[in-house]
Amino acid sequence: MFCDQCEQTAKGIGCTVTGVCGKDPQVALIQDQLVYLLRRLSSLVEQASHRIDTTSYDDFIADALFATLTNVNFDPAALRDMQALAFEHCRTLAAQTGETPDDLQQTLDEYLKSLPETVVGLGAFSSNRDADSAMQLLLFGLKGLCAYKDHAARLGQRDAELSKFVRKALIAGSQWDNETRDLGGWLELALECGKANMKAMELLDAGNTGHFGDPEPSKFSLGHRKGKAILISGHDLLDLEELLRQTEGTGINIYTHGEMLPAHGYPKLKAYPHLAGNFGTAWENQQKEFPNFPGPIVMTTNCLQNPKTYADHMFTTQNVGWPGCRHVHGRDFSEVIKMAQEMPGFAEDEPGKEIMTGFGRKTMHDAAPAILEAVGKGQLKHIFLVGGCDGARPSRKYYTEFVEKTPRDTVVLTLACGKFRFYDKDLGMLGSFPRYMDCGQCNDAYTAVKTALALAEALNCTVNDLPLSLIISWYEQKAVAVLLTLLSLGVKNIILGPTLPAFVSPDILKVITEQFGLKLMTTPDEDLKACLERKPEAA
Repeated sequence: MFCDQCEQTAKGIGCTVTGVCGKDPQVALIQDQLVYLLRRLSSLVEQASHRIDTTSYDDFIADALFATLTNVNFDPAALRDMQALAFEHCRTLAAQTGETPDDLQQTLDEYLKSLPETVVGLGAFSSNRDADSAMQLLLFGLKGLCAYKDHAARLGQRDAELSKFVRKALIAGSQWDNETRDLGGWLELALECGKANMKAMELLDAGNTGHFGDPEPSKFSLGHRKGKAILISGHDLLDLEELLRQTEGTGINIYTHGEMLPAHGYPKLKAYPHLAGNFGTAWENQQKEFPNFPGPIVMTTNCLQNPKTYADHMFTTQNVGWPGCRHVHGRDFSEVIKMAQEMPGFAEDEPGKEIMTGFGRKTMHDAAPAILEAVGKGQLKHIFLVGGCDGARPSRKYYTEFVEKTPRDTVVLTLACGKFRFYDKDLGMLGSFPRYMDCGQCNDAYTAVKTALALAEALNCTVNDLPLSLIISWYEQKAVAVLLTLLSLGVKNIILGPTLPAFVSPDILKVITEQFGLKLMTTPDEDLKACLERKPEAA
């Protein structure tokens, strides 16, 4: 196997024996084959798109590609089912043309055995390291985009042009691609992926706020209540809502974990009195924290780790899977509820610290005039967006120290699970503003971007002229998609860490560094100094 799509890839080069994430060679091969099948399917859907409604196929493509994202699906049986369905879709579409191509006249096993190793997953590897690197940058950004696209579709939010781009990006570099691209062409397509990801995040924002209400600043507890309990992790708020609905009146309390934490800011979700609080911290700590939870655990999206000692009470949903774990189908949580009633739950109440979340797009938009006034009066000197993925590297203590050292006349916005490095720190207030504001999940980078764009428009300047610095941590492919979005918007001087992606070649890094001023984190003191001393572009 060879996999270098996440930040913790072995030796900073690539996992070749087994994945640091827990992915074994068998699963790695099945996932690569699935990506290749999705390329083939995309070519057929594109051909058919002018004569039939391709929505169901486009939804499947996003869902299946999402399953290959880091820490989503480790179950070879479930992934083979996706392969079979992808191949069936290919044959169905091909048959509608009246002539089935030779490659689709084989069985699925024959088809997979016929694939050259050099084209599995990524398309055709070439002798051009930069072109291959750009193809990986595109593919990994596309995986992140499809995670957001998949969530949006579950909430009824779709866009035909977005689906068309996904097909175009999957076809790119494959044998069904009619275009020839140089390095500039590949990078242009990667930035186009960033623009498309902005649309995907916009759709997801519309789905979440339309269904659950606009997030509002809200407190929630890090403690727990006496009684039966279920823990839900991942990102899928619809799964959480359905679990809350099905447990009403049962005496079971529901606790969020990880990227589910921002659920406490949504009016429709926090209205359930048995949404009791948040348990645990970031995803990489679950093997230490989950064994201490006295009820069943539900994993709804990526961030799944090997449930070594608690597989017997771990459930997965949607496109998540681990061999031996029970899977929830059709959001029927009856088996989870039955197990919760049989397990001990918490023996006593334990009050915990109260934390704030819910600084969503509308809240930040409404606060823009006051923010501008504070900047104009010199009360607010700088805004730091410190967010992104968390991970296990010790060097990530940088983010805790960075936030702790931000001056008192600055504020910190955050999003995604990177917040767990500092989410329980009391930074105090700056006038009427909390100095720490949690904007939500990783997809809520949309909130931060829209806030920055609104401030720039009000000041008649660019985002790069604002007293704003982006300190971004990355781990997996959704972070790649968000980074491409920021670059596509022309955002410069981003500080990225804890390491540079292994799949980015030196020449591509040089282009990104020269055009966008992207920097690798150094020390909190050095980077804070550089951010505060940086002059606006317009100056």
